[in-house]
Amino acid sequence: MKPKIGFVTVSDRASRGEYEDLGGPAMVAWFERVITSEWEAVRRVISDDQPAIEKTLKELADDEGCCLIVTTGGTGPAVRDVTPEATEAVCEKMMPGFGELMRQESLKFVPTAILSRQTAGIRGKTLIINLPGKPSAIDDCLNAVFPAVPYCIDLIGGPYLEADAAHCSVFRPKGS
Repeated sequence: MKPKIGFVTVSDRASRGEYEDLGGPAMVAWFERVITSEWEAVRRVISDDQPAIEKTLKELADDEGCCLIVTTGGTGPAVRDVTPEATEAVCEKMMPGFGELMRQESLKFVPTAILSRQTAGIRGKTLIINLPGKPSAIDDCLNAVFPAVPYCIDLIGGPYLEADAAHCSVFRPKGS
């Protein structure tokens, strides 16, 4: 069975079809370039609604068996931005280093990166990472954090993901 990776776009307008989802395709395209082992994408586009986000994250982790879920959207300070809260609500362990590194990387490009509230956490055998909404920022953040993602998935009992070192060099300690 191929490992599954969940892709969740959180956007009121995109979920209603009023706005083209650019973040979801950008995330999928990044993984298609980088992951060399077989995998399957499971995609969702949902509204900025905390119960809907929580339900989707649980469904992708528990029912679909995704080893990794990446989200885009809903990480800013606006009233409807609740993706981090939903992520925290469904995770047993939070992984704050992911958000710290993504903000640090984003600050190289825009001073408003300090407004970002991206986070990451673990639900069972699933790593959930909140990414920014802008496609170029998605690439920047994934390039920064992904070297640690496959080993994190190894540690929580997930499948062994391999990546193209020409695009992103994955780190695993010797002997793991």
